[in-house]
Amino acid sequence: MDFLLLVFAFRYLQKHEQTKNLYPQWVDLFFKGFIAALILFIIELTLDAPDVFLRWFAHVVNFAIVYAAFNRQEFSPIKVYVNAFLPIVVVYFVQDVTKLISTEFYNSYETWFDTAALFAWIWLFAQYFINRKQRKALEMERIKAAQQELQFKQSEKLKDALEIQVAERTAEITAQKEELLKTLNELKSTQSQLIHAEKMASLGELTAGIAHEIQNPLNFVNNFSEVSSELIDEVEEERAKTGDERDEKLVSEILADLKDNLLKINHHGKRADAIVKGMLEHSRSNSGEKVLTDINALADEYIRLSYHGLRAKDKSFNADFKLNLDPELPKIPVIPQDIGRVLLNLINNAFYAVNEKAKEKAKEAQEAFQPVVTVTTSVSQNKSGLSEALIVVQDNGHGIPDHIKDKIFQPFFTTKPTGAGTGLGLSLSYDIVNAHGGELKIESEPGEGSSFSIFLPIQE
Repeated sequence: MDFLLLVFAFRYLQKHEQTKNLYPQWVDLFFKGFIAALILFIIELTLDAPDVFLRWFAHVVNFAIVYAAFNRQEFSPIKVYVNAFLPIVVVYFVQDVTKLISTEFYNSYETWFDTAALFAWIWLFAQYFINRKQRKALEMERIKAAQQELQFKQSEKLKDALEIQVAERTAEITAQKEELLKTLNELKSTQSQLIHAEKMASLGELTAGIAHEIQNPLNFVNNFSEVSSELIDEVEEERAKTGDERDEKLVSEILADLKDNLLKINHHGKRADAIVKGMLEHSRSNSGEKVLTDINALADEYIRLSYHGLRAKDKSFNADFKLNLDPELPKIPVIPQDIGRVLLNLINNAFYAVNEKAKEKAKEAQEAFQPVVTVTTSVSQNKSGLSEALIVVQDNGHGIPDHIKDKIFQPFFTTKPTGAGTGLGLSLSYDIVNAHGGELKIESEPGEGSSFSIFLPIQE
């Protein structure tokens, strides 16, 4: 049985992973030992009586393997397996030593030796299967660890690839962001230029209207001045006559007319002065402070300025305007320059609409069309029951189609031909009214006209 142990020992050492991986030169030696032990085991089985030399040779080899396992570093991993068959080696060695020293003693306790050998063999197989199971478990752990390592390496590669993609995407997004910021800055610059152009256009129309408004009282002043000069000449002529020829009644009448002319000159001079003051007030930088303002006077002033401004720009322009102003409308806190700009934008648009319709009617030679823009003021109440000032700018132009009503207050949206408008007038007006805590609404009937309503709180 000692050679059977050698067969198992050499076979195990040959197949062990430690031998294959670290000491491949030992694989052939262990294989030869396995073959030799197998041959000796067969020879032992064929002999009638076991050869004493062969048995002691087997003991020496077994103990050599045990010694190597416990003293050589390279064989340390197989200590657990050596511990498994060490009891059998010891039992058979003690059994042979006992036979050599005292056969009678051995014969007396042979059953004990056989029982010890049986338990040693049970211990060997139990340890073998336990160690095998543990080895398989360790192998599974090793395979699992190898798979995890492989997955880790793959995840690292994927991570590197993703980092490269993220870096590329980040660079792309950064470039897009810079491009968008550049475009945004260009749009802001363009918007500022357009707003400035819109304000300058409004200022041009306002200036033209103011110039025309000033021209009227100046014409009166000039005319009455000339007439007064002639009347003075007539008075001097009468005074040059003798007492009997002088007509005192005529002199009195001439002086009365002269006084009347001076009053009219004073009246129209004040009218021109008021216009100039309004122009200066409008040209001043907006302080943003609200003041109590007569909306009726503001509406009257700006509809006349708009009308005369358009007349100055286009001599063919011809339209009528009406004012329905509520005398009971109280003064309300607003920024006059801003609300004046809103009124000017709305009234200009209304005059433009009726003028375009009048031109089309003239081309089509249809029935006579009278373009009219009406500005109405009144006091209304909102849903909360609070009083509001209502200003309505109404025209009888073409009206606004339903599909563009929602866009009418959007910046840069315009229904006018290219170059005729910036698309910012209504947008700015909407923002100004909202800043005053009010509302700007539109009602329109295609083909019939449009109506813009401004609701402004009467009290803060």
